[in-house]
Amino acid sequence: MRATLLTIFLLCCSNIFMTFAWYGHLKSLPHRSWLLAALVSWGIALFEYLLQVPANRIGHQAMTVGQLKVLQEVITLSVFAPFSVYFLREKLTLDYLWAGFCLLGAVFFLFRTKLFGG
Repeated sequence: MRATLLTIFLLCCSNIFMTFAWYGHLKSLPHRSWLLAALVSWGIALFEYLLQVPANRIGHQAMTVGQLKVLQEVITLSVFAPFSVYFLREKLTLDYLWAGFCLLGAVFFLFRTKLFGG
């Protein structure tokens, strides 16, 4: 259980960096060249990888790669939705809710043996 909780924590932190690396330049550097935006994003992404790689190594002790990937996607949407609303000032639509339900289905199918046994 400790490996799973540490993995979730590290993936959440890594996703914050990833989201800023991928989308932060849209608000912070909109009138700068894409090359500068890419270089800044790569600098931010370094911190993402410094958290994401250990998270996956630790998580793989308790989960399959498929479970890690679905967990990553759930965390990504959980971080991206508030980021897009509060930082980018985008409107939150019902599509986020439907996407979340789809991800919950993926979680169910990949984690059902851990949740419900055999």
